[in-house]
Amino acid sequence: MTELSPTAQKLLEKIRRHRPLLMGVLNITPDSFSDGGRFERIDQVLYAAEQMISDGADILDIGGESTRPGSARVSVDTELERVVPVIEALAARFDCPLSIDTSNAETINEACSQGVALINDVRALKRPGALAAAVKSASLICLMHMRGEPDTMDTLTDYDDVTSEVGAYLSNRADEVIAAGASAEQLLIDPGFGFAKTTTQNLIMLNQLHRLTELGYPLLVGMSRKRMIGEVTGQPVARRTPGSVAAALLAAQRGASVLRVHDVAATKDALKIWDAVNAQTP
Repeated sequence: MTELSPTAQKLLEKIRRHRPLLMGVLNITPDSFSDGGRFERIDQVLYAAEQMISDGADILDIGGESTRPGSARVSVDTELERVVPVIEALAARFDCPLSIDTSNAETINEACSQGVALINDVRALKRPGALAAAVKSASLICLMHMRGEPDTMDTLTDYDDVTSEVGAYLSNRADEVIAAGASAEQLLIDPGFGFAKTTTQNLIMLNQLHRLTELGYPLLVGMSRKRMIGEVTGQPVARRTPGSVAAALLAAQRGASVLRVHDVAATKDALKIWDAVNAQTP
């Protein structure tokens, strides 16, 4: 394994602390389910990033290809045009670790050359060249569980035991990535809430999240504003903050190391209450 970059090493040390880290979401796409089209100019991105960092974000996750259900694939050139200027601008202005939400080898290479600390791949490095690019990088790697592609995943929800099957996939994939040259300490895993899972399956997996922490890798969890929150609460995307915060707190209580969220300040406040209560435990 290539030695971790100073930024990635610093992030790894933070992940190992008790309090879950908060990952703020910056989708540089016109069609993401929650904030698509919100960040069309660099100044808008910088403003949002500054606000997230002020609110308590420990890392910013930048994505240039929507993975919402039914979304279509974009070209690598389009993805690069969206994310590279943003990475450059954020890295120049803020001392905050950056994550690249991508599955493409070319984007991994370019983002890591700009000092990105984490490769966050919903396809677990399955696209051509992605595994080799990630292994040679100096970044951390998050492997997520998903069946199919965003335009087919809603038809691939047949599980006997969703938590066990997701855990087995992530464990096996982590072994494959380590065999390719990564180290175990380089890896995080993400169960992929909302990706080829029904709302009931998502809730079962959240309830049993502690079982996935037993795999030995830091757990990254993203449920913010997703359909599962809407189906439980009956709220549209714009009104899903309370439900998202509740889900994030439940994930933290069950061992999540990183919480990927849109509403950083609200989630941070919930974690402060949890920490304050835990501090009074005899």
